[in-house]
Amino acid sequence: MVAADNLQKTSEAAKFNLFAYLKERQKLCEASLDQAIPLRYPEKIYEAMRYSLLAGGKRLRPILCLASCEMTGGTISMAMPTACAVEMIHTMSLIHDDLPAMDNDDYRRGKLTNHKVYGEDVAILAGDGLLAYAFEYVADNTKNVPLERVLQVVARLGRATGAAGLVGGQVVDLESEGKSDTTLETLNFIHNHKTAALLEASVVCGGILSGASCEDNLRLSRYSQNIGLAFQIIDDILDITATQEQLGKTAGKDQKAQKVTYPSLWGIEESRKKAQQLIEAACAELEPYGESGLPLKAIAHFITSRNH
Repeated sequence: MVAADNLQKTSEAAKFNLFAYLKERQKLCEASLDQAIPLRYPEKIYEAMRYSLLAGGKRLRPILCLASCEMTGGTISMAMPTACAVEMIHTMSLIHDDLPAMDNDDYRRGKLTNHKVYGEDVAILAGDGLLAYAFEYVADNTKNVPLERVLQVVARLGRATGAAGLVGGQVVDLESEGKSDTTLETLNFIHNHKTAALLEASVVCGGILSGASCEDNLRLSRYSQNIGLAFQIIDDILDITATQEQLGKTAGKDQKAQKVTYPSLWGIEESRKKAQQLIEAACAELEPYGESGLPLKAIAHFITSRNH
């Protein structure tokens, strides 16, 4: 019976063309992001914001937001402003993370980091500008959605970004550098906040916008927490095994910073196994949605198979 179930799931997955889906959704997101921040005076700050925002990347977070909204009965147009906002917030975090005071990196997505092109002062302001504009963009551009849902989205994004989310995770991450006694509990705290919180907000906000039930949003939350942690485990593995050309950023940063990572605690093979278990748990949350859940399932499996 179990074998038959697995065969059916494999058959379902085979019907879904993830490459075509991601390519189509990426194109939609790129066009919306390009339109979201036009060049205006003072040009330098808008150029810096656009430089990092339009530098490529998988657009995983906005695509997750669109997918969860569609799966729970909403539309792409309903979720696109929030999807763009999530990418603005994510880009802010990358700009700031690359600064000399943080991870001190010269490359991101295969290009020079923002501060290497525009200077540290403008890079900080570009990140600040993207963060502030993300909330303005959701409030001004979300159409055909009840205002209380938009308010919930704004609150959710704020919580995921601030001290209760990304910022809090980054602080503990910085405090843990060079400490070989960092525990698994601390490592989980860092990545549940620094990485998974914004992924979770991306997915759950899609459900909020569509008017999904509390039960649906809890499922989305559990799904995204699992893929968020799996995403970080794979990132830790790639930092060891991938080249700079594959990553688009400096390889081996974690070891140089003497950071405790999942592979340093578990080893590479056990880390891969744990990531796969998290993906399976995430996909189990999507069973009630049938074929509508295939995009989110396929994205979950993509996370553990990527090489950059």
